[in-house]
Amino acid sequence: MKRSITLLTLFLGLNLTIAQNLKPVSYKDGEQKLSGLVTSNAGKKLPGVLILPAWKGIDNEAKNAATELQKQGYIAFVADIYGEGNIPADNAAAAKIAGNYKQDYKAYQQRISVALEELKKQGANPEKIAVIGYCFGGTGALETARAGFPVSGVVSIHGGLAKGNDRLNVPIKTKVLVEHPADDESVKPEDMNNLIAELKTGKTDFQIITYANSKHTFTSPESPDYNEIMAKRAWNHTLLFLKEILK
Repeated sequence: MKRSITLLTLFLGLNLTIAQNLKPVSYKDGEQKLSGLVTSNAGKKLPGVLILPAWKGIDNEAKNAATELQKQGYIAFVADIYGEGNIPADNAAAAKIAGNYKQDYKAYQQRISVALEELKKQGANPEKIAVIGYCFGGTGALETARAGFPVSGVVSIHGGLAKGNDRLNVPIKTKVLVEHPADDESVKPEDMNNLIAELKTGKTDFQIITYANSKHTFTSPESPDYNEIMAKRAWNHTLLFLKEILK
């Protein structure tokens, strides 16, 4: 019991620290109100990183990533893709709304575009911006690249890799890092093969890293899939990539 109380105290303390380091930001896509989070170093003309959260919306993994990126000298902005009043309550609701955005990829790209503009308004250097995303957000990172948005690079972390068969491959000019868990049952082998073919189409600067003994949400400490060693490696690979393209 004592150990459980200690762990709970540490967890609450960590979340309090994160809350103190992140500031809420209200912005809009048309009439839809959105509520993102930005690190406390906003306004300092630093390189910026847009974080696209997983399918349930802004979560602890996205918040932790923002806090850690601030320590590395980046302004980090956690995007709100769904908007106020649309946050899913459970996995079924999350699957439905995320699925809608995957189908209507232009709407997803639009929400990402609005978030990128908000990151710039928060003081990020517009010439030095990257996008990272987890799960559904990892799909969004790839959609950022497919849309040709002016970013230095994108990182897809255990993201969905597929796109509609009716979509043509177009040259992707931005740099791409894909961090893929080897045992991710949500990604079919043909999805990976098609992505590689897509990236080769435009001679994209890309790298795909596969993490052994890792299931889908291997980077999240709150998931039963969590693989601490591989999660640390993936984060270090993310930091190395961001340092290369933004500093």
